[in-house]
Amino acid sequence: MIVLNGGSSSGKSGIARCLKAILPDPWISLGVDDLIDRLPPSLLESGSGIGIGAQGEVVIGDGFREMEEAWTKGIAAMAHAGARIVIDDVFLGGASSQDRLRAHLAGLEVLWAGVRCDPEIAAGREIARGDRVTGMAASQAETVHKGVVYDVEVDTSRTESLDCARTIAAHVN
Repeated sequence: MIVLNGGSSSGKSGIARCLKAILPDPWISLGVDDLIDRLPPSLLESGSGIGIGAQGEVVIGDGFREMEEAWTKGIAAMAHAGARIVIDDVFLGGASSQDRLRAHLAGLEVLWAGVRCDPEIAAGREIARGDRVTGMAASQAETVHKGVVYDVEVDTSRTESLDCARTIAAHVN
C-alpha cells in the first residue's frame, strides 16, 4: 500500500495516476475525494459531516469521522485480500491523522509518501482547477505535514508528476 499525503492541489492525484501506469503490478487508487463524493447530502449540509469555510478551512464533524473510519477499514480489508492500493489523502490533523490511518492499516506493508508543493504554486493550481474554495491549497500546504513521518517525500512545485511517481516507485518493495 502507498499512502500519498499532501494538501489540496499539491499533485497527489496526478502522482497516483502515474504510479498506476509505471508500477509493474496492477494498482488501484482511492482518495478522500472519492469518499466525499459518495457522502449523502446530509453529511455535506450539516455540522456533523464535512464543510468548507469561507477561507478554505475544512471543518470535520462526527458523522464524517464515522464514515471515514468505515471507509478506511474497507480499504484495509481490500489490501488484506491482496489489492495493491494507492491512497490519496489530506492529513488535516497532521500526525494525528496519520496515527488514525496507521491503526486501520495495521498488519499491512505501507509506504508513506509526502507530497509537498509551494503554497503559492498550489494556490495557482487551485484557481486554475476552478473547483476548489480559494484559500484551501495555501492553508493546507504545510499543516498537513506537521509531525507526519514519511518513507519518501516529493515536491511537485517544480517536478512533474511522473518524476515524482518514479521517485516513490523506487521505494516500493
